[in-house]
Amino acid sequence: MTAATHELPGTDAEREQLLAEIREANLTYLMLAQRLIRADKAEACFRLGLSEEAAELIAALSTAQVVKLASQNTLLARFQADDDMVFALLAGSHAPQRSVGEAAQRLHGSILLASRLAEAA
Repeated sequence: MTAATHELPGTDAEREQLLAEIREANLTYLMLAQRLIRADKAEACFRLGLSEEAAELIAALSTAQVVKLASQNTLLARFQADDDMVFALLAGSHAPQRSVGEAAQRLHGSILLASRLAEAA
């Protein structure tokens, strides 16, 4: 097992399931990225948060290269949330929601903010 495997919680079977889901998400992400890039590179770069060079590299990947890259145990896709989005979620400055929805949105905003702070540290 790799070092990344040992850092995941749960039993060996649970860890292996999580890693399999990461690899599946990677494959789905790369296939989607290639489709978007080939359809409209500028829009794909914006939506995926990629540089033009990265988009060109992804678009040029062969099927074998996509499968090999997707098999990594690290999630390739990166969530994009700017400070305005995070603060809007935390402050509830959008349309009012009822209790559960509002709580979920605030929790989501808190998670995004915490991940950005951890990333900066």
